[in-house]
Amino acid sequence: MAIVTTVPASALEFGNRIDAELYRPSLRRSFEKIFRTGLPVKHLRQVCMIRSGTTPPDRVDGLTAGPILFKTTDIRNGVIPPKSDYYRITDDVHRRMTKTKLEDRDVLLNIVGATLDVIGRSAFVSRLDDEANITQAMVFLRCQTPDVLPGFLFAYLNTKYGQDQIARYARPTGQYNLNLQEVGHLCIPLLPVREQQAIEQLVLSARDLQNISTATYAKAEQDLESALGLDNLTFQRRVGYIARFSDVGLLRRADAEFFNPELRYFQDELSKRLPLKLLPEVADVLKFSNPTYGTIGVPIITQKHLSNIAPSGYGDDLLALTSWTTKNPAAVLRKFDLLYYSVGAYLGKTNQWLANDEAVHASFITMLRCHTENYSGYLQVLLNSQYGVLQSKCFQSGTSQPYIYPKDIRRFLIPDASRSIRSMIHNLVIESYEKSRESKLLLEQAKARVEQIIEAAVQP
Repeated sequence: MAIVTTVPASALEFGNRIDAELYRPSLRRSFEKIFRTGLPVKHLRQVCMIRSGTTPPDRVDGLTAGPILFKTTDIRNGVIPPKSDYYRITDDVHRRMTKTKLEDRDVLLNIVGATLDVIGRSAFVSRLDDEANITQAMVFLRCQTPDVLPGFLFAYLNTKYGQDQIARYARPTGQYNLNLQEVGHLCIPLLPVREQQAIEQLVLSARDLQNISTATYAKAEQDLESALGLDNLTFQRRVGYIARFSDVGLLRRADAEFFNPELRYFQDELSKRLPLKLLPEVADVLKFSNPTYGTIGVPIITQKHLSNIAPSGYGDDLLALTSWTTKNPAAVLRKFDLLYYSVGAYLGKTNQWLANDEAVHASFITMLRCHTENYSGYLQVLLNSQYGVLQSKCFQSGTSQPYIYPKDIRRFLIPDASRSIRSMIHNLVIESYEKSRESKLLLEQAKARVEQIIEAAVQP
């Protein structure tokens, strides 16, 4: 039986909103608790500058340098890494968007998203290598008073007290939306400054670990490029190129991308330094159908969970029935398995499974199971390198959406680096992952500490 809650017109939020979710009792409970703590409570508009960005119509796709333009996918409830594959804009566009130029210790908040999993995600900005800006799908929150420290604000937004308010105010109009008025209406209890400082220190320590993780993974990339000589290879692109008709018939491919001479150039040059092996000589290429969903089972890793090194954020949505995993034991991920994104815009992106959890992957991902452990980190960095991405682009199929078949992944050629080089790169990847994991644990501690203080202060 449905429960109907009636609200008098005088009690309408924002004076005119009647959507039911805004008045849902389960979401209001945590909100009401804030006012029973005895702590001062303020709206974000009272303590923060709040601005949303723009998505410039004259932006140029494919830039590899210049100011960063953050997108919603970059906002992951964590500290923004100083380096990553960010979208870039020109200096002219960035100067035109000067009002939303980011500063150190700004907090970013997604205000547009397809689901509640996207809207309300936040990020802490600190020590970026480049200047940065934001799109209209997010806001920056810049603390303007000593009452609220940025690290505390970021941690608070990730608590149930912050997230429940966002879930209440978000308007599901095709996509979920928050406007600036609604963001400014979010309430925050003012914890004692000493507590805020301790919480912010956890966030700053997490930032430092995240930066070490980023630098360590960058060293793995640099060491691979140096070992293979990729840093000295430059292909002179041509206006056009020719493929023999006999090759088109034999290989059953007529698309220009497949015959891109750049790949052949790299393979010829690499073969002068090291032998090239077919991928199946070093790893099994495994593809499974989509698991059967259930309410009890093991997490399903999808493309949205892939990050810089290893999947994250899984376990709260799709689960695979235990009966399916029992019938498909080889589909259960093992430590050091590689997850290769085989459908979509980020085709070729490769993560490594480094958790001790049981999980399986969705059908848009292909699993690579290395024959020896120290190949996994090396192969991960290789597949994400310029040469690895080039192979993925050449072998991809599809028109509206790119995809790649396991039979084509098996045709990838892998430079056979020495065991010492493979181990060195593999160990750097593991070290980077461990620092990132420690960083996330500190952020969880910061969030938990905020919730503990609020809970302890609530009056019966």
